[in-house]
Amino acid sequence: MPLIQSLAMLLLAVSAGVVVPLQGGVNASLGRGLGHPLWATLVSLLVSIAALLPAMLLLRVPLPTFEFAGKAPFWLWSGGVYGVFFISLTLILMPKLGAGGFIGAAIAGQVLTSLVLDHFGLLGLASKQLSYGRVLGALLLIAGVLLIQFSGNVPAAQAR
Repeated sequence: MPLIQSLAMLLLAVSAGVVVPLQGGVNASLGRGLGHPLWATLVSLLVSIAALLPAMLLLRVPLPTFEFAGKAPFWLWSGGVYGVFFISLTLILMPKLGAGGFIGAAIAGQVLTSLVLDHFGLLGLASKQLSYGRVLGALLLIAGVLLIQFSGNVPAAQAR
């Protein structure tokens, strides 16, 4: 893949990452207002559908083949459950850990899981073997999460 194309895709991935703490903070506030994080999860998913359907119509996305639905393994339908899990934990944990701590820990979990998926080529992904550099990168990321969460963690009243 050409360097410019790789950099463009990395920038798009960064922009996808930018919205995660924004979504978490907005949904956490919504959950407090609605009285429970699961209400905010439901609203978030309904708003997602309301935003997605017009985009699909505008892009003229063809209907799926329903023949596939009957043949697909059960685990292919688990993505929505993962979404509910992530959104709900974001709403519950981000206000307690802060955006930096929660997002750092979530990214560490994503990277560690990704390394396993890559190493074994699971879920139809290309196989990318573990290397010392990849393991070191994951360890540095975990160290960074710990630094983000536990350094300078003095309450404002004690800092004065």
